[in-house]
Amino acid sequence: MMKILCGGVLAGALVIAASSATTAQPAGPATPAVRPPAAGSQASPPPAWWKSEPFKRELELTADQVTRIEKIWETTRPELKQEWDQLSQCEAKLSKLIQKDADEAVLSRQIDRVETARATANKTRSVMLVQMLKTLTPEQRSRFYVLHDRYKRDLYKPPATSSDPHNSRPED
Repeated sequence: MMKILCGGVLAGALVIAASSATTAQPAGPATPAVRPPAAGSQASPPPAWWKSEPFKRELELTADQVTRIEKIWETTRPELKQEWDQLSQCEAKLSKLIQKDADEAVLSRQIDRVETARATANKTRSVMLVQMLKTLTPEQRSRFYVLHDRYKRDLYKPPATSSDPHNSRPED
């Protein structure tokens, strides 16, 4: 039982470390909360997508919409930063407990704290995204999803591979 728990905790710690590297940046919104992401996807639109010229142009955002979205971001950003900082602190403490081979009950309580902190930050982020998307017209939201999907696809394109596994140089 202890081996299984330790393996699970170690795997959880690796997931936490990997996810904190990608989620601990409250630089911009991620997948809209009003539409679930594709299976296994955690891709985000570019940071400050409402300021991105391609997004603005393709969505036909008005100056008023950009201003309203920016206000939502600026209002939410301090809370998000505080929540991501709290998550980072909880994860760091969990890592130390794992390294010290802490008691199972202590680890379990700290894992609960980590996941609660993560849920709090994600909830704040999701509410912010819904507020942002509400500034868009239904047609703009539809276009946003297309742009978002394109961004995810381009972001996660697998690297081209050579037919020779020993040749790491790109083919000419």
